[in-house]
Amino acid sequence: MKSPQAQPLEPTPFELAPPSPAAEPPPPAGAPRWLWPALGALLLAALLVVFWLPQRVTPPEAEPGTVATPSPAHTPAQGGSSQAVEEDSPWADAQTAKLRREAREVLEQLLAVQFELDEHGAEQWAGEAYSSAIAAARQGDEDYRENRFVAAREAYASALQQLEAIRADLPAAGERQLAAVGEAIDSNALDAARSALDIARLIDPDAGAIPALEQRLQQLPRVNELQEGAAAAEASGDLAAAEAALAEAAQLDPAHPRVQAQLQRVTAAYRDLQFNQAMSEGYRALDSADYSAARAAFQRAAGLREGSDEATSALAELAVAEQSGRLGRLKSRGAQQEQDEHWSDAVTAYEQALALDASVVFAREGLARAQRRAALDKGLQDIVDNPGRLSDVAVAEAAGKLLAQGRGIDNPGPRLRGQVETIDTLLRKANTPVTVTLHSDGQTEVLIYRTARLGRFQQRQLDLRPGSYTVRGSRVGYRDVLVTLEVSADQAPAPVTVACSERIL
Repeated sequence: MKSPQAQPLEPTPFELAPPSPAAEPPPPAGAPRWLWPALGALLLAALLVVFWLPQRVTPPEAEPGTVATPSPAHTPAQGGSSQAVEEDSPWADAQTAKLRREAREVLEQLLAVQFELDEHGAEQWAGEAYSSAIAAARQGDEDYRENRFVAAREAYASALQQLEAIRADLPAAGERQLAAVGEAIDSNALDAARSALDIARLIDPDAGAIPALEQRLQQLPRVNELQEGAAAAEASGDLAAAEAALAEAAQLDPAHPRVQAQLQRVTAAYRDLQFNQAMSEGYRALDSADYSAARAAFQRAAGLREGSDEATSALAELAVAEQSGRLGRLKSRGAQQEQDEHWSDAVTAYEQALALDASVVFAREGLARAQRRAALDKGLQDIVDNPGRLSDVAVAEAAGKLLAQGRGIDNPGPRLRGQVETIDTLLRKANTPVTVTLHSDGQTEVLIYRTARLGRFQQRQLDLRPGSYTVRGSRVGYRDVLVTLEVSADQAPAPVTVACSERIL
């Protein structure tokens, strides 16, 4: 909207009367008698038009001390003078009219530019430049009213030049105004942003940045509210709430630099807090030998601060502590298995310890000890579980050697003592012969596998070691017979008959 002061005053248009026609030559001889009076009247009318009429229609006289005289180049002079004003002439009037027209032509251009700038709100953003141009235009108006048309034209031309410079600056002014809108929004200055956006619309209503700025301005009240809430939450130590508020504000206005900076700062502070909490939690778990919880805490800390030396060192410390703890547990387990005489389980425990650290002394020594005892235990238990095999002299001799090893163990446990006692009893019985009576028909060849070939007999007694024996009888033309003979050290077996009685057809 234009202010009353911004509208220059227009001088009243004025045009000189046309110069009088030159006196006509006398009529040729023979002209009518009425022609001469008519020519005289025309001459008088021309004189009135040239000399009397301009004095009735020309503007008021110039200010005192101002004389409108032609210059040496036949241009009327302007300015103060103590001499009397020369009497107007048609030539001077024509020059004055010409100068007036020139001033008005410049004024028309000036007004066109001014009206264009007023539509773009130049008075609100051009500042002193616009005021200076308007002041020059007003000076031109004053000169025009005082018939100083040259000065008026120059003043109008100066104002026009200034306004054209302002018009040429329109694109840059639009950019500056849009930047001012953004700066006001970034400074959370809601009223200033609204005023600046109104001016930006006047300068260039079709500017591409305006819709985005309008959207940011629309969100600014909520963004300001969220920033205030974040500040209060941060002051109270609730960094999680502060981060959430700033994250929402950043989502509403991603281009707000202050919100982004605050969000980055608060997020970093919150991450530091979470990092420190995770590290403390991890070390507490480590001190309690809760390695799973310690690992989870340290890994969470490493995720919060990528490349953190503290988290890396803590995880390495955890690995050492965890391995040491596992080795300690395996050592205790192996010792307990040895005490319980579960030698194969002890071997497994020590092998697992060596898999973690092959240099561990307790595991190397424990494995060798447990393997020897495991082999002895297996051999002794096999004799206990299969006492019938002691009927074989070789087996009995091997059992005797194992028994000697068992007896050589210091501080034997209950299992070993029981095995030694059992095998000792079994060997004594196995080494004590039992008299066995066999009957036959005198025609059958009798053989005790892996013991003796008895041949043909009616009755035979022999001493056998306790155990299980297989007796075979064979006779030509008859089917062989097999008899299992169980010899017990506790009780003599009943007589056994071995005879082939079934003919082969």
